Amino acid sequence: MAEAVDKERLLELLEPAVAAMGLELADIDVHLGRRGLLRLFIDREGGVTVDDCQRVSEQIGAWLDVEDPLPGSYVLEVSSPGFDRRLRKLAHFERFSGENAKVELKDARDGRRRFTGRLVGVEGSEVLLEVDGELTRLPFGDIAVARLAPS
Repeated sequence: MAEAVDKERLLELLEPAVAAMGLELADIDVHLGRRGLLRLFIDREGGVTVDDCQRVSEQIGAWLDVEDPLPGSYVLEVSSPGFDRRLRKLAHFERFSGENAKVELKDARDGRRRFTGRLVGVEGSEVLLEVDGELTRLPFGDIAVARLAPS
């Protein structure tokens, strides 16, 4: 049986160490249990290299061995976030203004949970998305998951 992990807490623990290497921790995936996996998605302006991934893997791997924040055994993987990267902070929505995105809400709004359109930006705590030619305001706290949707 896989154990539950507080993903947000793990992000809080790992982000400063990755930032100290001049990189952004874009997101993580955690799957524990018999075949555990911790995948870090790193990024920076201009993209990341294989050397960046190797450096983060070595340094974060050593940190994880000492701090041991996760139960059981797991494999550590480090990669770039890819073209369909997740957007998990308001700053991500702002940074990728002008790009296409897919956004899924936690609960339906006017009978709809999924929105696809062009990111216009952020206003306060709302994500602005142009959907079918109309501006849609989505409260950041209502977003379950969002990803870039390259054309």
